Amino acid sequence: MATSYLDSIKKQFLYYKMLGEKAIEQLNEEQLFWQYNEESNSIAVLVNHISGNMLSRFTDFLTSDGEKPWRNRDVEFANPLKSKLALMDLWAKGWECLMNALDPLTEADLEKVIYIRNDGHTVIEAINRQLAHYPYHIGQIVFIAKMLKNDDWKTLSIARNKSNDYNNRKFSREKERRHFTDDL
Repeated sequence: MATSYLDSIKKQFLYYKMLGEKAIEQLNEEQLFWQYNEESNSIAVLVNHISGNMLSRFTDFLTSDGEKPWRNRDVEFANPLKSKLALMDLWAKGWECLMNALDPLTEADLEKVIYIRNDGHTVIEAINRQLAHYPYHIGQIVFIAKMLKNDDWKTLSIARNKSNDYNNRKFSREKERRHFTDDL
């Protein structure tokens, strides 16, 4: 079961990474820094926050508190990023840190207790916490991008009025155990 869980969560994280990237690549640089109002986050701010969280949580994942002393969460929402290139570099750095922490995990690691702000979590709980957190923000990225692109938006999921086509393709295949992201 542990191998199945570890494989599944890696695929889930990578699926959300892909959604974020496909949304971001549809936008120009100016759109990445657009905010609906002062209380809203731009996509750049969301990327900065997600990456900062990943770097904090997954650096020395099994051996140090997930809220690192060097992290300045408040600055993540002040948007120090200045370009699409800087944004994508930081995005890649966060995801690399996350995947490098997940790749070596074994079944024996899953019940270990780690800490985030001195609150103990099993490794499974800590991973699940982040697997809820990152898609929450990536959904915001997708929503903002979709609003900005309007009629030029290229869907990231089953296109409107194409559910039957998608289902016919899925049901035309033999039943087998597979992850839903395997054929994306």
